[in-house]
Amino acid sequence: MGQVSDLNDFTRSDDVTDPTTCAWPAQEVAAAEAPATAGTDRYMRAAAHAVARAALRELRQGPIVPGTVTAPARPTIAPFSSISPAGPVATPTSPVSPATPTGTSADGGGAQVGPGWIAGAPVLLLVGGGHNGADTLLAGGLLSHNGCAVSAVLATEHPHPVALEEARSHGVTVYGAGYRSEDGADQDSAEAVAAVEAFLARGGLVLDGLTGIGATGPLRPDAAALIAPLLAAGEPGRRPLRVIAVDLPSGTGVDDGTVDGPVLAADRTVTFTCLKGCLCLPPARHLCGVVEVVPLGLPVPPSRPIARRPVDGGLGDYLTRAVPEPGTSDHKYTRGVVGLWAGSESYPGAAVLAASGAVRAGAGMVRLAAPRRVEDLVLAARPEVVPTAGRSQALVLGPGVDPADTTRADELRDLLRLTLVPAHGSRAGRGVDEAGSGGRTGERTIGPAAGTAPTGPPTVVDAGALSILADLLTEDLSCTPLHVLTPHAGEAAALLEALTGPEALAGTTRRWQRERVEAHPAHAARELSRLSGATVLLKGATTLIAAPDRPLISVDCGPCWMATAGSGDVLAGVLGAVLAGAAARWEQESADVVPAPPGDSLLDFLLDSVAAGVRLHALAGAYAAAIPQGAGGVGTGGHPIAALDIATALGPARLELNWLQAVPHH
Repeated sequence: MGQVSDLNDFTRSDDVTDPTTCAWPAQEVAAAEAPATAGTDRYMRAAAHAVARAALRELRQGPIVPGTVTAPARPTIAPFSSISPAGPVATPTSPVSPATPTGTSADGGGAQVGPGWIAGAPVLLLVGGGHNGADTLLAGGLLSHNGCAVSAVLATEHPHPVALEEARSHGVTVYGAGYRSEDGADQDSAEAVAAVEAFLARGGLVLDGLTGIGATGPLRPDAAALIAPLLAAGEPGRRPLRVIAVDLPSGTGVDDGTVDGPVLAADRTVTFTCLKGCLCLPPARHLCGVVEVVPLGLPVPPSRPIARRPVDGGLGDYLTRAVPEPGTSDHKYTRGVVGLWAGSESYPGAAVLAASGAVRAGAGMVRLAAPRRVEDLVLAARPEVVPTAGRSQALVLGPGVDPADTTRADELRDLLRLTLVPAHGSRAGRGVDEAGSGGRTGERTIGPAAGTAPTGPPTVVDAGALSILADLLTEDLSCTPLHVLTPHAGEAAALLEALTGPEALAGTTRRWQRERVEAHPAHAARELSRLSGATVLLKGATTLIAAPDRPLISVDCGPCWMATAGSGDVLAGVLGAVLAGAAARWEQESADVVPAPPGDSLLDFLLDSVAAGVRLHALAGAYAAAIPQGAGGVGTGGHPIAALDIATALGPARLELNWLQAVPHH
């Protein structure tokens, strides 16, 4: 195995604070930018320039004809510096189009927006009262100057005055409540809605600048009324319009990705300085389309990010660190051994799928503990699996385990208990009060006790093992960050309910249910990690990885064809392989056997390995479904797949991640 120079090779320095892959709280972003932006509009104009250039790229795709179906954009995050410049620009003498460098900062000269527009192309500006509204108006002025037919509808009585005047001076037609037209007539919101409907009859490009990072909660009624006709036109790719969100899709929860009201889904989002939480975290993440991060030269907060979203090239780096290409001195034990406890009479195939995932993802050996029938099935499909006990560098517990099989469940309970540690702190418990009402009574302990080392290797807790774990965590025991829990939304809700009972919020008691987890996945993942002490991998179309005192990690999870029975079993095996490989490498390079106290560099190394495993699984699903370049989401084509197809495609998916690793991604 190739050697590393020192343990610093396990510490991420490339993307832990990279503004193209990290998100900070909106208030901190605003505070960091305030000193630089005070008294100048240069950054606002640079932002408008970037939006206009993105708009022209969209318009170059051709006219948008009502009733036609356009291919939806692949959901992805692209650093702005990797986007090809739009070409030369016809710049008006008015400062509506400052000469700004292409995709870098607001300083100096450089390439400008090109003239490749569609003459007379309809463009609709949705304008709020903040800086995003100003950016949108200025961008609209530039587009109008270049020949587009631009109209603006105001959702505010207080638009940015300079930006509004410049937009008008370049031919933008303005509608909106409280706005006085050139003939002196006052307009009302009904005229603005009528303007939206008139635009929709022709189709075209929409710039969404209704709200920015300072907004909270759902859209106000006037703004919601403006987007209602556009929402009725259909979903991205199936509507006669394209949408560019300015900084973020208006109405999304900026920091937590929640969606509490109507939101106009974007085909593309042009955001500034750094990612925002809503661009990483579901469900808002699924409304952003392609995301471009435009570095304007403004500072980012000095604090730890709230979320990070590694690009595929970075994830390829992580995978190579955890499961590198074997060297001349390697053997099966140095590559990582996975201990798999899986399968039951009810779900025998889960063990086959998990074992296949581990083998195909690069484990040096897979050991299996399973009932005889399950063992026979696994060996028939994967004769390299070893059905004997022995040391493992990572455990995978639970795929296909049936909690109703009390004998096997008790065996798994005893094994899980050995991996847990004493807890400390307090957790409000759900008990039965004297009246028998099931109210909150007593306290439960939470979190590993200070100085307590893990008592087992990295452990993936999946499927049937999750409910058994929940019972153990009520016994003053705790997980450590080396436990990786892999619930889907329903399993997460059951775990949270078991650990906390109904949660008192705003004077009401709300139970944890699947729908609540799906509406607030970031909160659910963080809360489950806090309560259990574990790393939590909350599965979904965008998977979230939460660990104590770490930013959330967001990873896209491939095409929707992957929502098929057994896909999660394959993922559990993949995670076992990357964790075993990471633990084996750590042992060789640090002379420190895992488990050891999970210090920062070890924990970060394991978290990165988990993220890489999730993305490897996603790319394998895309490859199996014949979808190019790992595109995910609805409308990306492909064909139905079975879970075993995903396992079989892990090798080609690894090659794709290796290729992406070689491509500059910053």
